[in-house]
Amino acid sequence: MSPKGKVSENSGRIAKNTLLLYFRMLLLMLIGLFTSRIVLQALGVEDYGTYNVVGGVVNMFTITASVSAAISRYLAYELGRGDGAKLQRIFSTGIIIQAGMCLLLLLFTETAGIWFLHNKMDIPAGRMGAAQWTLQCSMGVLMASLLSVPFNAEIIAHEDMGAFALISILEAVLKLSVALALRFSAFDKLKLYALLMLGVALLVRGSYGVFCRRHYAECRSKIVYDGSLVREMAGFAGWNFLGSGVFLVNTQGLNILTNTFFGVAMNAARGVAAQVENIVKQFVNNVVIAINPQITKSWGAGDREYSFTLVAKGSKYACLIILFFAVPIFFEAQYLLELWLGKVPEHSADFTRLTLLCVLMDLVCTTFSTLILATGRIKWFYIITSLINILIFPLTYLAFSRGMEADWAYIFFIAVYLVSDSAKLLILHRQTGFPAGRYLCRVILPVLLCCCIGLAAAWVAKRFVTEEPWSLASVLASSTLALGLSSWFFALSPGEREFVVSKLGRCIKISKK
Repeated sequence: MSPKGKVSENSGRIAKNTLLLYFRMLLLMLIGLFTSRIVLQALGVEDYGTYNVVGGVVNMFTITASVSAAISRYLAYELGRGDGAKLQRIFSTGIIIQAGMCLLLLLFTETAGIWFLHNKMDIPAGRMGAAQWTLQCSMGVLMASLLSVPFNAEIIAHEDMGAFALISILEAVLKLSVALALRFSAFDKLKLYALLMLGVALLVRGSYGVFCRRHYAECRSKIVYDGSLVREMAGFAGWNFLGSGVFLVNTQGLNILTNTFFGVAMNAARGVAAQVENIVKQFVNNVVIAINPQITKSWGAGDREYSFTLVAKGSKYACLIILFFAVPIFFEAQYLLELWLGKVPEHSADFTRLTLLCVLMDLVCTTFSTLILATGRIKWFYIITSLINILIFPLTYLAFSRGMEADWAYIFFIAVYLVSDSAKLLILHRQTGFPAGRYLCRVILPVLLCCCIGLAAAWVAKRFVTEEPWSLASVLASSTLALGLSSWFFALSPGEREFVVSKLGRCIKISKK
């Protein structure tokens, strides 16, 4: 196959997988919106905040993201090279590493986690027993998630996004069932919610295992211990863990810090903002998950220029997707949250606005990490960016200890990650030859222009239409139209516009038939 034909085939696969993931995401979003409303109303502000912060204690001990990225990188790299025997050893190594990690996390949670819960956290009177129950169930959820990582990585590396979508939909339906059960239960709702969420995690873990063992030969083979590969992958994941660990400190750590200074009511507000963040990240991840394996495979096959192109596209698409959410929410956050959840915790709207800016700073360079992982030269990338990012926690602690508002946790996150993103671009350029200047001209500047146009359109609509729900409708319509047109003319390349037109034409022909 010619290089052009190969690129076309890869682009088609990315488009197909992205559409599958978007179908999954739309269904998940509808279910998730309804589920969140029911859970908040059933638990109440205090129990909702308690679940949010106690779950954060457990998440502080996890490095799921770092190990998942390491396993996915090794699997995708070997798929690009076509080495079946190495695939089986990599999968076995992933299982062994995850099992060992589960034991370590269980030890930490049952010692440091319980001590921290009883001695440092602000839990409402009479709810410590429920909080401890939540801690144990959250640990079970985490262990199930960890054991799912090698299977999840297999599905992503094989780009079998249909299965990934189906299992995710199953998970969402189960969580909706849990929420409905809360409304009609006479038991302690926080304890019941924690227990049922553990049951959901176990069912999802089983689904991943069954699918992978049926479809991928390397998952059916006997687990083999390869000491050198265990050390190699553990070392690789270790550097990635440095970045993932710092991110956990800057999210779950700040959540716990907020609890210490402001109490569970403020954690409930952060929890609402986190729900919005998760929805936006799902949209972005649909594109990133579809592109990431191709970045790794093309680098492994020696096609560096195609890897660079995919990195830039992934970054651009991530930014534009976030803008389509962020611009209308910036103007209509309070009304949207009340429409979604009914009565919302105080500060939720402000936290949601700031959270979307944090998401933009976090995900603008998300494909950079994928390319660095593909090269294997990750040491200095994670050392430098982690040393920058870790500044958020001490800065926030100093601000809170001097009586400053909870919003400053987000403001420091935005400022520090802006510096970190600049460092990532420079490191990527030096280590891989990634064209930084071209990236700034073809990705960042067009995105900034689209952002300004979208904000201006929404501001005009908000200024002239002030009564709800017409204000919301006008802001949504004007910002979507402005961002859509500006993205088409300023952000998308001629090739991307041609690709969109061809896909739309094909869809129209199919619908006419």
